[in-house]
Amino acid sequence: DLSLALRGGRGVDVDLNPVKVACARETGRVPMVRTLRQSVRRIVGRHLTAFGRRAAGIVQRERRLGERTTTTTPPTDKAGSGKGMSVQARAQEPAAAAPAAQVSVAEGIKDVRRRIEAAAERSGNKAPRLVAVGKTKPLEMVLEAYHQGHRYFGENYVQEIVEKAASAPEDIHWHFIGHLQSNKAKALLQGVPNLSVLETVDTAKLADRLNRICGELGRDKPLGVMVQVNTSGEESKHGVEPAEATVLAAHITEKCPNLKLAGFMTIGMPDYTSKPENFVCLKDCRRRAAEQLGMDEAELELSMGMSGDFEAAIEMGSTNIRVGSTIFGARVYPNKK
Repeated sequence: DLSLALRGGRGVDVDLNPVKVACARETGRVPMVRTLRQSVRRIVGRHLTAFGRRAAGIVQRERRLGERTTTTTPPTDKAGSGKGMSVQARAQEPAAAAPAAQVSVAEGIKDVRRRIEAAAERSGNKAPRLVAVGKTKPLEMVLEAYHQGHRYFGENYVQEIVEKAASAPEDIHWHFIGHLQSNKAKALLQGVPNLSVLETVDTAKLADRLNRICGELGRDKPLGVMVQVNTSGEESKHGVEPAEATVLAAHITEKCPNLKLAGFMTIGMPDYTSKPENFVCLKDCRRRAAEQLGMDEAELELSMGMSGDFEAAIEMGSTNIRVGSTIFGARVYPNKK
C-alpha cells in the first residue's frame, strides 16, 4: 500500500527508507483509530510540498542566471556584420538579400523604340505597334512608360489587367495577350471597358461567348480580336493548328458581329523566341485567310515578336510586337497558391 500510494500508479522512483522512518514516527503519534493509509497521505503530502518548493527555487535560480548571461552577451555590430557572434550563430544567420536591380522604364522603352526603328529601316518595313507588357509588374512601372508618351499596354492575367485598368488612365489601349478561359470572359470585358484587342482567341466557343457578352454590355464598337495560331506545334502552347486558322477567322467575321477580326498572333518557341519558320507560318495563315475572306492582307495584322526576337519579327513583317522584360526588367513570379 505504501509503495502504491507513493508511486501513484505512475512509476515514480521513491527512496522508501526515510519514508519508512517517518511513517514509524507518525504512526506512533496518532491515535489508534487512524489508519496507516491516512498517515501515509500526510507524509506524502509533506514530501511533495517540500519537493515543489525546491523545484521552484531551482527555476528561479536558472532564470536569474539566464538574465545575467543575456545582459553580459556582447552586442552584435549594426548592419549584420556578425562581430561578437559565435561561428555557429553566424552560420545560422540568414544571408542578406541582394539589393533589387534598379530598372529605368524610361530608358528601357527608349531603347526598344530605337531598336524598332533600326529594324524597320533595315528591312524597309513599317515600324510595328509596340505593346508594352507589364505582366507581374506594379502599375507604377506601367505609368512610368505612360508618362513617356506610351499608350499601348498588354497583360496576361484577367485579375491583373482588371486591377490595373481600374486605376490607370482611360486613354490606355489595353491588349489581353494571355490564354482566356470562357468563364472569365465576362469579368475581363466588364472590368476593362477600354479593352482594345484580345489577341488569343483560339476556339469558336470563346469567340461566340465574347460576341454575346459584348452585345450584352453594349460596347461602343466591336472588340478587336486576333486568332492565336500554334505555329510551333507544341502541345504546351495554346492556339489553333495553322490549317484551322482560316476556319476560325471566317467564323468570327461571319458569325460574330460584335467582334472585329484584327489579325493573327503567335507565341514563340519553348524559350519564347520564334524561329523564321514560325513567322513564315503565320504570314501564310494571313495570306490564306485574306484570299478566302476577300480581304486585303494589309487589313489583317501579324502579332509576332517578343523581347528575344522582336527585331527578327519586324524584318519578317510583324505589325504588332509584345515586349515586356526588355522594358520593365526580368519578371519575378509569385508562388501560386
